[in-house]
Amino acid sequence: MEKPNWSMVEIQSPRDQDFEKGKGRNAKQLRWVCFLRAQQAAGFISWLFNGSYNLISAAKRRIQSRRPDKTAQNSKLYRVIKGFLVFAVAMLVFEIGAYYKGWHFNPPSAKAEVLGFLEWIYSSWVFIREDYIAPPLQFLTNVCIVLFLVQSVDRIVLVLGCFWIRFRKLKPAPLMEVRELEEGVDGDYPMVLIQIPMCNEREVYQQSIAAVCAQDWPRDHMLIQVLDDSDDVDVQCLINTEVSKWQQKGVRILYRHRLIRTGYKAGNLKSAMNCEYVKDYEYVAIFDADFQPGPDFLKKTIPHFKGKEDLALVQTRWSFVNKDENLLTRLQNINLSFHFEVEQQVNGMFLNFFGFNGTAGVWRIKALEDSGGWLERTTVEDMDIAVRAHLDGWKFIFLNDVKCLCELPESYEAYKKQQYRWHSGPMQLFRLCFFDILRSKVSILAKANLIFLFFLLRKLVLPFYSFMLFCIILPLTMFVPEAQLPTWVVCYVPGVMSILNILPSPRSFPFIVPYLLFENTMSVTKFNAMISGLFKFTSSYEWVVTKKLGRSSEADLVAFMEKESSVPQESTSLLHRASSESGLDELNRLEKKKKTGKSRSNRLYRKELALAFILLAAAARSLLSAQGIHFYFLLFQGVTFLVVGLDLIGEQVS
Repeated sequence: MEKPNWSMVEIQSPRDQDFEKGKGRNAKQLRWVCFLRAQQAAGFISWLFNGSYNLISAAKRRIQSRRPDKTAQNSKLYRVIKGFLVFAVAMLVFEIGAYYKGWHFNPPSAKAEVLGFLEWIYSSWVFIREDYIAPPLQFLTNVCIVLFLVQSVDRIVLVLGCFWIRFRKLKPAPLMEVRELEEGVDGDYPMVLIQIPMCNEREVYQQSIAAVCAQDWPRDHMLIQVLDDSDDVDVQCLINTEVSKWQQKGVRILYRHRLIRTGYKAGNLKSAMNCEYVKDYEYVAIFDADFQPGPDFLKKTIPHFKGKEDLALVQTRWSFVNKDENLLTRLQNINLSFHFEVEQQVNGMFLNFFGFNGTAGVWRIKALEDSGGWLERTTVEDMDIAVRAHLDGWKFIFLNDVKCLCELPESYEAYKKQQYRWHSGPMQLFRLCFFDILRSKVSILAKANLIFLFFLLRKLVLPFYSFMLFCIILPLTMFVPEAQLPTWVVCYVPGVMSILNILPSPRSFPFIVPYLLFENTMSVTKFNAMISGLFKFTSSYEWVVTKKLGRSSEADLVAFMEKESSVPQESTSLLHRASSESGLDELNRLEKKKKTGKSRSNRLYRKELALAFILLAAAARSLLSAQGIHFYFLLFQGVTFLVVGLDLIGEQVS
């Protein structure tokens, strides 16, 4: 007999054994499992009930408070929507009556000899809508469908371009590496001017100034301008004190305040560039008040200018410290992620042109001067200077891997005002520079890109067909069934486009349906802004500073603490002594006032509420016609308009 090999032991897992599933569980264990499942179900029902109760309570408070959006009261678009609402409700009542009379499936003929009064009215309405309303409505529908498809093709081409960039691992490469810059002497560092334009930025001035002052760049080759346009004296004192603090730490930083505040941000930047000492600097980096660049921002951007004398702008990507704060910020993150990773990156890589985002970018000062400098003619001064520089032959670079932290608007009111400015300004600019584009010396392809893609397709066509197709034509086709909107236009193509938009932020896939519905809701604001800018309405020239809350990330705090720890002990003692000499009690009083802002509350938005009732009325009408997909789309879209109109999305204020 052979001796057994005790070093080899075969172990069988219980899975290899044949036993019946559930064997070994007694009645007590099964009872506890049932109790656990019942507890989970009860918890879910309780959560659903509490959420619904809180939502209804918030809606009730909004209605009782009656704080409407005052800008909608005198709006021509609101009056049109209100008239459409009256028509929709009247038609719904009329169609319900016809449905119970049996006329919906077998309408009375106008040629009949004997007709009652109501039969005559309904037959006349059917005749009018068939011969006079349906044909122009169908024509408008077909036009919007064509525009929708053209814009969808443009979106698909951009996404394919982004895939190609990722597949080939394409990205702008500087001729000088950061390592070479660090190993060189201080003379190798170019002179950089950094500008922080701000206006009443009580919540964010400290973190933005601290982030810029923490730049890893020789101090004698960098000058920081804090361009304060605040009309609040307390805010001016706070910012001035913060600048003085960093001056005493050895940072070359200046505080500038204009006495005559004209031209908004463009006027502020123009005034700063007129300073005599600006001629000593080669580049200018611009950061809005809520932006927090990393310490290596300049070292990652400035080397790209080396050996590229025709390069005017290096734009970096935005990253958001509060993208997961609420549903509104999550939806904004989807939009802006697509804008930067797809639109900006593809246009920068293949066309050497894109719209300057107004912040988190570095300009060659010579390019700014040659292009005419900052102009105050529109509310999108950043896009204005980018178009003029492109027409003068300058090139742009977008760096997708360099991110600059900033903050998203957390309230719908702030987001709506921001979007209104962003969509009215391009139409102002297009009207002003159209003939300049035609007269410029750039190529025919560059002119076509500017006119047809950059301005018309992406700035005019997109808000036009979104509003007309999903807010006007779709509900109208429910009351005029002779004009039809195909199912694939309502459901499938928007779904595919939403999937493409959400690809750059894959973690946001659970929000794809809210994103689609919310974008259609925002088309009202964007369409109104586009029309205002195109036809020179007064409201399109209003500049409202986007409200910020002063969110900071962990990386910002670490960088700030590192900067604080690197300050010599002598400078720290000087700082404390200077603070006490200048009146620490007064500074504490201002800081305490900083935390107690004005009381705010949510409001009602009339245009969105009116459209909500229009869509819900159209949904009820589609139910009579047994149109399944149209009914569900109109129902969910109407509920979305209702939620937005009651200001139940975004930041909630007690």
